[in-house]
Amino acid sequence: MTRGRQLSRPLFTIPILSTMSSTEHNIRPIDRFERIGMVARWRPVHRGHAPVLRALCDGASQALIGIGSSNRYDLRNPFTLEEAVDMIRLVLTGRKNYTLIPVPDLDDGPRWRVMVMELFGPLDRFVTDNPYVSSLLAADYSIIKPAELVPEDEKVAVDGRMVRREMARGDGWRDLVPEEIAAYVAARGLDERFRREFGLQTLALDAIIGGKTDVFMG
Repeated sequence: MTRGRQLSRPLFTIPILSTMSSTEHNIRPIDRFERIGMVARWRPVHRGHAPVLRALCDGASQALIGIGSSNRYDLRNPFTLEEAVDMIRLVLTGRKNYTLIPVPDLDDGPRWRVMVMELFGPLDRFVTDNPYVSSLLAADYSIIKPAELVPEDEKVAVDGRMVRREMARGDGWRDLVPEEIAAYVAARGLDERFRREFGLQTLALDAIIGGKTDVFMG
C-alpha cells in the first residue's frame, strides 16, 4: 500500500505516461512497486544515474522522477531544466511509465517537504541518499537508497561533482556519462558553455573541498 497523504494534484509536471508489462526488461513481478519516487538534480545525467533511472522505471508501474533545483541555473546546476529533461528522456528511451516533475528549491526544508508531498502524492517508496531529505520525509514515506534498486554489477561510482570537475578540465567527462548524453552535450556545445560560465569556479571549489563527493542528488 502506498504511503503519504493524498494532497492536491501536482502543479508542475511533464507527463510521459503509459503502462509497461511486468515482464519487460526482465523485471520479476514480485520486485515491482505500484508507485515510486525520487528527486535528484541530474545535471548532467551520468553513468551513476543511468542504472538508477532505469531501475526506477523497471521496478514500478509508475515512476515519479523529480528534477531538483529546477529553478536554479548555477555552479551546481549548470544545465537548464529543459536540458535535464532531454537527458533523462535519452537514458530512458523505450520506457514510458514515468513522469518528470520539476521540484524547485525553496530554501526552507519544512515547506519543501509539503511541496514534495503535494507533487508526488502517495508512494510505495521514496528513493534518496540525502540524509537531510530522508529526515524530512521519513514520517511520510518508506525511504530506500538508490543503491538498493541497482544490481551490484550495474553500480558505477560516479557523482555529479566528478563529471563537472572533468568538464571544467577538458574532455575527461565523456567517459563518465552515457554515450547518448555525451553526444547530446557535445552537439549543443554545452560543455564549452559550462567551461566558459562555471569552469574556473568549479576548479576552485574542487580544490577547496578535495575528495568529498556529492550526496546522491547530482
